[in-house]
Amino acid sequence: MKKLLIALLLAMPMSIFAQKFAHFNSADVIQAMPEYTTAQNELQALEKQYTDELQRMQTELQTKSEDFEKNEATMQAAVKERRQQELQDLYKRLQEYYQTSQQEMQKAQTEKMQVIADKVHKAVESVGKAGGYVYVMDTTSGIPYISETLSTNVTAQVKSQLGIK
Repeated sequence: MKKLLIALLLAMPMSIFAQKFAHFNSADVIQAMPEYTTAQNELQALEKQYTDELQRMQTELQTKSEDFEKNEATMQAAVKERRQQELQDLYKRLQEYYQTSQQEMQKAQTEKMQVIADKVHKAVESVGKAGGYVYVMDTTSGIPYISETLSTNVTAQVKSQLGIK
């Protein structure tokens, strides 16, 4: 009986080290997702919309500025002052629009990528639970070393969980 107890106590630490580890490549998974392609297309369309409006505003500013410079010498003081103010206001609106568009692009990108990241997280969690893994690490995040022999690559399982081939 003592020998059995000692054998069990000696075997117990071995079972602690029998934990399963897995890894996956999130960049590979995300780029294969149709949602990622859709998000990228939507973000490009939004960026084009902002860029086109900025270009229109810059063209308007340049045209009015050139007109002002051409006719400045013949303008009365009150008209000259009003036109200068218009140019300053237009320039200010252009700067504000640029800042707002940058913020809106960042917000849209964050929102779209968060939905994708949440979906990947749920798939990884599901694969981890189904496989009985203690840890599932993302190799994209710059982990310095992962032993391929002691860790299982579950990228294919995560893709499968997401319905990606």
